[in-house]
Amino acid sequence: MATVDKMPMLQEGYEKLIQDLKRLKEERPQIVDAIEEARAHGDLSENAEYHAAKERQGQVEASIADIEDKLSRAQVIDPRDLSGDKIVFGATVTLLDDDDKPVKYQIVGQTEADAKTGRISYNSPLGRALIGRKVEDEIEVSVPAGDRYYVVSKIEFI
Repeated sequence: MATVDKMPMLQEGYEKLIQDLKRLKEERPQIVDAIEEARAHGDLSENAEYHAAKERQGQVEASIADIEDKLSRAQVIDPRDLSGDKIVFGATVTLLDDDDKPVKYQIVGQTEADAKTGRISYNSPLGRALIGRKVEDEIEVSVPAGDRYYVVSKIEFI
């Protein structure tokens, strides 16, 4: 029997998934109306509106199934409930790069990751390299731009 892997995420990510699911479910009746209207135009074999509406319906249904799967496996974690001296999911980490410039990242779930805002997935190369590390640990990460070296300077649970 297959095991169901839990999907860690922050409350914010969980709520975003719920909003996305709600929006997609609200779109369903509009798609059905578009299909009915396109069907009324006659020959379906050359009806672009019909094919576009059917394709959108397939995309929406696939997205709904994906989000419902993620929500069913969600393990919501509040970083403020965490503590310790090791980097874990939800931790906010300050690293020093090669030039001793500080960079700050929060370790988050796959659906919440956005490197531009300082949120990296625990599954990303840097996220995997950080998990379990302590302050003063040195980290080497291979990324598409080349190898990067960091030193952990601070771990926070905020």
